[in-house]
Amino acid sequence: MHDSYTEILLPFRSDPELLEQYTNASGGIRTGKLLEHLDSLAGSIAYKHVLGPAVEKVGKITERGFYIVTASVDRMDMLAPLTPVRDLRLSGQVICVGKSSIEVAVKMEALDSGAEQDQTLMLGRFSMVCRDAFTHRAYAVNPLDAGTPEEAALRAIGQAHRRRRQTRAQRSLALVPPSSAEARVLHAFSLAHANEPLDRASVWMGETRLERTMLMFPQERNVHQKIFGGYLMRLAYELGFTTARLFTRQPVRFVSLDNIAFARPVPIGSILRLTSGVLHTDSTPQHPSVVHVRVKAEVVDVETGSEQQTNDFRFTWGSDASAPQRRVVPRTYREAMLWLEGRRALEIGAAIQGLRASQR
Repeated sequence: MHDSYTEILLPFRSDPELLEQYTNASGGIRTGKLLEHLDSLAGSIAYKHVLGPAVEKVGKITERGFYIVTASVDRMDMLAPLTPVRDLRLSGQVICVGKSSIEVAVKMEALDSGAEQDQTLMLGRFSMVCRDAFTHRAYAVNPLDAGTPEEAALRAIGQAHRRRRQTRAQRSLALVPPSSAEARVLHAFSLAHANEPLDRASVWMGETRLERTMLMFPQERNVHQKIFGGYLMRLAYELGFTTARLFTRQPVRFVSLDNIAFARPVPIGSILRLTSGVLHTDSTPQHPSVVHVRVKAEVVDVETGSEQQTNDFRFTWGSDASAPQRRVVPRTYREAMLWLEGRRALEIGAAIQGLRASQR
């Protein structure tokens, strides 16, 4: 297991030119660029598991006979703020494998010379899949050897994550109706808000929509000659942040990446349309206001005008401001199901934040 361990150092404190490339408008670090790095890191770790720890370059996939792509990002949770600016270490390793799937755990740490130990800022999980370069069917990956009790525990965690992901997929509101408890919550919310004029604290879900359309250039390609998934993550993050900021009208802080589904690749030269919207709002002990945002990515066929969904991104931002919280209200049945999906995501995030707070 340890053979796949890989790390990247970002010496922001000692390299002003590097820091300049990552600085956002408020003087902090651009989180979207860090997410882009983490996706690249997860891919490198997966290739390292299959090709061996001595590999330096992937080379041509037709010569290797296989390729690896990101199937999904299960979660990324911010455990501490990125400020003040410090040197960062991004690291990760394979923690679980299936026949053709690879689970990669990643971590972001702040390196502070004055502290007794490095501070963990973010934890995340990527699900990668290996495919035959010619048939595009499942390609068997190496088994995983857990040589120590700690590695065996990591593998057990990875297997538990996989089972939970399968359970969530079976409970998807695109497949089954909401539970009776969820139906009661939605019914009560609808009675309280849907049949009355919206005040300044309430916004129809459809009115939170933002859109961005752009051409995909070859400079952002990956080794498979498609648009790099990490680049798409950065674009989606930045649009989602803008959506949350406009909705709350307050400064917001990234809380979690709740899920990313990669349905199909984005071709070079295609026209990509990103559409965002607020799905759910709530409050937690850590944040007076939390906002769950969806960003949908679609490739547009210029000749026919048809669209194919390629990605579905879910993010959560929190606001620490004391201003009155705004709430989003669904107007249609489809929006109500999205509202419940957002509620589920925020419940998982709140449980993780509560567990983290209890361990401090």
